[in-house]
Amino acid sequence: MELIQDYQLFLFDFDGILVNTEELHFRAYLEMCSNRGFHLNWDQKKYLSLALYSATAVKEGIYHTLPALKKQEPCWDVLYGEKKKVYYALLQSRGPQLMPGVEKLLLKLEASGVKRCVVTHSPNEQITWIRKQHPILNTIPLWITREDYHQPKPSSECYQKAIHLLKEANDRIIGFEDSPRGLQALLGTEAEGVLISEIFDQNELQKISEGMPRPFSHFRSFEELLAKHSG
Repeated sequence: MELIQDYQLFLFDFDGILVNTEELHFRAYLEMCSNRGFHLNWDQKKYLSLALYSATAVKEGIYHTLPALKKQEPCWDVLYGEKKKVYYALLQSRGPQLMPGVEKLLLKLEASGVKRCVVTHSPNEQITWIRKQHPILNTIPLWITREDYHQPKPSSECYQKAIHLLKEANDRIIGFEDSPRGLQALLGTEAEGVLISEIFDQNELQKISEGMPRPFSHFRSFEELLAKHSG
């Protein structure tokens, strides 16, 4: 597979890249609002259009959509804590599914022995639970989680740490993200960036491109990427 032959270090975001946790996060926000007597009339695309761009956009969007909820509880930390409890319950009751093409790619990477690492802002507690549900994820040797760095994406600190730990001379590095802010963090390093997402249309991709320090590739899924690079 030419993709594995061309790069010596693979970096992966986690949520929305390796596992479909974004669906569970969205459901957790809906349930948090419902438990307080409010209906959040968003679909998942609306949620992702906020969550993938900014760390505070979901908070701002919920308070804008449900001003009565803000009046009832103006402290977002309280609401976020309630959402977090729902999310953990969903993790334990059903768990997230692997994203399309992930298992096939991880098996190929394991067979090749290429260096690989997950770089995520999810806490280690959540990661450990999901890794138990999907043992294929344990083929990735190094995991950098929220506890391992200070500045969240779009800061490049987390990716710089991974590169510092794993890069050898002349290594070519490739990384995979599903959000503009994650992609910005990745492209702030020497790594080549790939945006894996099916939610952005061509106009949105053009706007994202204009805000990045350099070009990146885009595929709707890892299945699409593997199909292009097979052979």
